[in-house]
Amino acid sequence: VTGGVTDQNGNFSVDAPAGKYNIRLEYISYRPYTLNNQNLTADKDLGTIKLAIDVAQLDAVEVVGEKTTVEVRLDKKVYNIGKDLTTSGASVSDALGNVPSVTVDVEGAISLRGNENVRILINGKPSAMAGFGSTDALKQLPADAIEKVEVITSPSARYDAEGTAGILNIVLKKEKTLGFNGSVNLNAGYPSTSQVNTNLNLRTNNFNLFTTLGYFYREPPGNANFDNYYYNSKFSRITEDRDMFRRNKGFNVNLGMEYFLTEKSSITGSFFTRFSDERDGTENNTVRYISDVVDSKTLREEVENEDDNTYQFSLNYTNNFNDEGHKLTADFQYSTDNEEINTNIAENQFFPTEEIINLERVFETEKETEYLVQADYVLPMGEAQFEAGYRGSFEKNENDYNLDTYNPNTDSYETNYSLSNLFTYEENVNAIYSQYGNKYGKFSFLLGLRLENTQLKGKVTSELDDEALIDTLGFNFDPDFNKKYLNLFPTVNVTYELGDNENVTLGYNRRINRPRGWFINPFPSRSSRANIFQGNPDLNPAFADAFDLGYLKRWDKLTLTSSVYYQRETDAFERIQTETGQQTSDGIDIIRTIPINLATNQR
Repeated sequence: VTGGVTDQNGNFSVDAPAGKYNIRLEYISYRPYTLNNQNLTADKDLGTIKLAIDVAQLDAVEVVGEKTTVEVRLDKKVYNIGKDLTTSGASVSDALGNVPSVTVDVEGAISLRGNENVRILINGKPSAMAGFGSTDALKQLPADAIEKVEVITSPSARYDAEGTAGILNIVLKKEKTLGFNGSVNLNAGYPSTSQVNTNLNLRTNNFNLFTTLGYFYREPPGNANFDNYYYNSKFSRITEDRDMFRRNKGFNVNLGMEYFLTEKSSITGSFFTRFSDERDGTENNTVRYISDVVDSKTLREEVENEDDNTYQFSLNYTNNFNDEGHKLTADFQYSTDNEEINTNIAENQFFPTEEIINLERVFETEKETEYLVQADYVLPMGEAQFEAGYRGSFEKNENDYNLDTYNPNTDSYETNYSLSNLFTYEENVNAIYSQYGNKYGKFSFLLGLRLENTQLKGKVTSELDDEALIDTLGFNFDPDFNKKYLNLFPTVNVTYELGDNENVTLGYNRRINRPRGWFINPFPSRSSRANIFQGNPDLNPAFADAFDLGYLKRWDKLTLTSSVYYQRETDAFERIQTETGQQTSDGIDIIRTIPINLATNQR
């Protein structure tokens, strides 16, 4: 009928209506204590209860497994991660690779249904663990820190409209067992990778204290190849063969406490930080041909040292007005990421003669800050439910870039003012939403509408005036842009129960893909003199409409989930290659790769 758990001193209190009960007390490796046929009409103190050791039970150990189970809801599939062998000793990234329709590549990039434009949330909110364009922290968290993974391919209006593929919400455990408990995980692999993670938890009747500590070391290899043919140019063909050597190490801490204000309300504060030290080296072997005859060979070596510090503070208030789901939640979150990057570049010709082609030094600092304010209200009304909320997200990125070029005439490095710059980019999104769900017999639905106001704002600060800057970078753009978009995002999710263990779902939602980071910055990359990448400040958001039809069937020992979906994205970002009309000092045509709003993308 009911039950409870003692506190650390063995005291307990169980509430139940008046009636006739069998009472049973259990503790592992001790004999159960029972009181049968107890007629309880008022409070009763059972006094001190002594349990005898169960000697026979100590002769054997029973291993109880926790299976991974799936729940299908109106707007998502929920995978409750069990303690099975496939997640034992693994990381969060490894566990995600076991979730249907989710793919994690060797670099840790996550895609949903083959689409990497997926929004990743931790406990329902953006997190520094999976933010700032990197999912490295997910490789550092142990899989047994996950309580469940929500795969949201047809997001309701409650969720941010960002991410055309959908949303992955990773819910981490806040241990419910009273007392102190924890775990330690060690991992090693090849190519050289190792990490250690510790989960610790202390819970009392008044608060829950939890922390995750982790250290990692990795040396992931990489390579890239370019083979360009030129017409009406000095060189007929140029090949580039790049080998990358990387060494990444870092430490992360996630510390939090949940304090129970009342039986129905709590406040949770958490702090996350990550320190990483990265050293990336690239060797670029270039061979130039004139009519299939090798003209010259050069070796370009680039060594980049990067220190990266990330901090995030989160505060959550939850008030469960009753046990029926009537609740109010409010969140505040502050995140900041600071990177300092120093790069040395040397390019030398070794055939047919030996000579110095180019020497450069790059000093770069990048600071990214984000504020998040969110409030959600849920009101159940019998079988029906009403929900409304607000979300404000305010991001700012400052990239200070300084390029020094070696001058052989003066035997010194001089600042290249045409490419040195300060690029500031802001993304501010204010959103309100409302949704309503109900059930009529075997038919249930969830209808929602989200209104988002987006501001994309950027400014280039340079020693050059706007006209000279545009001429230097080789394409026309606004160095001080301020774009605003007001968009509606409707969502429809419907379920029809064919039987107790069989249903069909239908969903529709509209999504947005906003340009981010290096896709916006107009200044060229330095990994090659002849093949450069430049961002495009004139990129507009891409929009997608998605339809999803799903079917689920459960048997005693088997569950089948399936879906057919169609998505159409307009103004999708595509990278194109163009001639810049510029040449290097030794006569090589410079090719630019740049993203533009080019395509209609259908999946």
